[in-house]
Amino acid sequence: MANNPMTCKFLWHILDQSLGARLLAPTAMLCVLMAGACSEPPRADSGSTPSEDVISFRVDGRLQILRGEELLTELEIEIADDDSTRTRGMMQRTQLPTDRGMLFLFDSEEDRLFWMANTPLSLDLIFISADSTVIHTAKYMRPLSPQDVPSEGPAQFVLELIAGNADTIGIVEGDRVSWKPLSPR
Repeated sequence: MANNPMTCKFLWHILDQSLGARLLAPTAMLCVLMAGACSEPPRADSGSTPSEDVISFRVDGRLQILRGEELLTELEIEIADDDSTRTRGMMQRTQLPTDRGMLFLFDSEEDRLFWMANTPLSLDLIFISADSTVIHTAKYMRPLSPQDVPSEGPAQFVLELIAGNADTIGIVEGDRVSWKPLSPR
């Protein structure tokens, strides 16, 4: 149960709801439970450090964003090209450098819905058509939100960047992307 984000959220919700009520003793007991459920002291024998808990970024390829013949930027990308990696996406990731992104590859072009559930980072989502043209950019998506983020048109690819990077790069509808995996997948 320790460090389970859903348990901690639930317990904080219960605590928040009971503070204004006449439940002082149960609230105090809940605080004691929360202290144990939401934090776990480091074990001397584990050798674990906080940096080991970070999900590392896997560099699968390079992606260029172009406006006509002008190169706007080049990024290292992690490629999500199967159900498992597409479903997991950036969930539970706590960092994404500005020179990197995650590219989701789908077999067909269709309307897409993404969400930010279990994603603690604010992201920009760039929806891309089958011919590699940017069709929509959803910027500054709220972390951990269960709300759907629609592609607003048929998309075959989606690029996720750290929030603000789409503005920094200057990505607009009509820009194009080109990518190359580092090795055949």
